[in-house]
Amino acid sequence: MLLMLALGMLLGAILGLTGAGGGILAIPALMAAQGWSLPQAAPVALLAVVAGAALGAYEGWRRRLVRYRAALLMAISGVPFTALGARLAQQLPSAWLAGLFALAMLTVAARTWRAAHPEAILSQKPRQTLCRLNPDTGRLRWNVLSAAALAGVGAFTGLLTGLLGVGGGFVIVPALRRLSDLGMQAIIATSLLVIALVGSGGVVSALWHGARPPLPLSAGFVLAAMAGMLLGRRLSRRLSPQQLLRGFALLVAAIGVAMLWRAVAITL
Repeated sequence: MLLMLALGMLLGAILGLTGAGGGILAIPALMAAQGWSLPQAAPVALLAVVAGAALGAYEGWRRRLVRYRAALLMAISGVPFTALGARLAQQLPSAWLAGLFALAMLTVAARTWRAAHPEAILSQKPRQTLCRLNPDTGRLRWNVLSAAALAGVGAFTGLLTGLLGVGGGFVIVPALRRLSDLGMQAIIATSLLVIALVGSGGVVSALWHGARPPLPLSAGFVLAAMAGMLLGRRLSRRLSPQQLLRGFALLVAAIGVAMLWRAVAITL
């Protein structure tokens, strides 16, 4: 139980700091710590991620950081493609898919690290983006291109989630940084809402299909993740955009290397 609490705190803190890193970290951690199989670990990990993300999204909502229209559009667009990704995953070699996604993650990490340079942060605001804030209302300006771009992000996120069992914040956070002029805090809060919405459907589906996670361990893990989320959100307010971006880049790179190593080992 102590190990589960520690893992839950770590998961929630990472999710609160970066808006990403949930299930992709929680599932292997639970498998290693408890000796569970993937079907056993996945529902517990997803439940903890959803609970932590929902709490973080609510905290961001109170601070008026969440762009709920964008989050709803991405979530609605992603759900149908999750099923499509799951079907494709049954037909394509999983090792090749994991390797390709790992390379994509390493590319994202490299670009994010470069974007964390002070000059890049200072020059971010004038950059032309599809989804721009209205300075008078503080809301995103909507048009056909911006709606299509956000729907595409949601669809791609859903596809990767069904295809590899990962995605979420690792797709949403860098995509919103590239497509919008939102600040990092708003991007993280919006990403958390999308994760909570899409993940809730996954939890319901898992329970519907007979998943019965061990209640005491699962409850402790979920509560610890929620506590870690609160800690991570508090820490994120004290960190500069440069520190958050570099932390996110290092996290993505570490997981990308681990996924690539595992994919190569399986192939060989």
